[in-house]
Amino acid sequence: ESITENNQFCHVCGAKVIKNRLTIRNIWADFCEQFLNYDNRFLKTFFGIISRPHIVIGAYINGTRKKYVNVISYFAIALTFSGLQIFIMRKFFPEALDLGAIMPNTVPEESMDINWIYDYMSILALLNLPVYGFIARMTFIGLKKFNYTEHLVIMTYILAQFTIMNTLVITPLVAIFGINFYVAGYLSNFVMMIFTTYTYKKMYPLSLGNTFLRVLLFFVVAGVLAIILGIIQVGYAVIDAGGFEEYLLEVKKQQEEMKKATSYIISSAINWTS
Repeated sequence: ESITENNQFCHVCGAKVIKNRLTIRNIWADFCEQFLNYDNRFLKTFFGIISRPHIVIGAYINGTRKKYVNVISYFAIALTFSGLQIFIMRKFFPEALDLGAIMPNTVPEESMDINWIYDYMSILALLNLPVYGFIARMTFIGLKKFNYTEHLVIMTYILAQFTIMNTLVITPLVAIFGINFYVAGYLSNFVMMIFTTYTYKKMYPLSLGNTFLRVLLFFVVAGVLAIILGIIQVGYAVIDAGGFEEYLLEVKKQQEEMKKATSYIISSAINWTS
């Protein structure tokens, strides 16, 4: 059955029928209603994850998805915040992106070019999500309350929330006090760990001691994954070079290998930060 001119709402989904033609005025009004209104879903989601993450995230997992912003949209909003932050840093505060503040003096300056990471920030963030979901699932192995996909949803909400908070806090600190962007990012990683622990403590009925053990397990799983990825990278490099001795000679001769390794480390730090 089609919608008639007298219908104010869709009889199937309940959505409001918009009859006015698009104008700048009604687009602005819709934007204000969606994002600037105190009672909007974005603010409910943002403040809800801070105070009651188990309620907000649990609502999506359990199928109640109208009251809060869904996980995909919330992550998209977070990427927008992150992109805006990087644009402001590169445009107005390029000195805050000096890698010399966190890299040893022995690292060649030409190996610090990580502009490609900024260009592909969104893709890197998306590629890291399944890894974070896997680490979370392995951290809580033995507890069957959430499956891998649900852990992926939890981690996506956490990372999106932290990205938005990170943008709102770090950008002013850099702009007002001149703090190095990467130094601030490393410090914020501790906040990220605390926030993740807090969220999972709310999601699971765990004791404080059990929560602490799970945090340790998280670092073990993450460390094992890092070692495996490192071995794979070295193995590929050795095969590509034609042998281990040739690989060592290649490492000594080419600083490009150092550039790749440095870029990988920095990209991991930036992904956690943003």
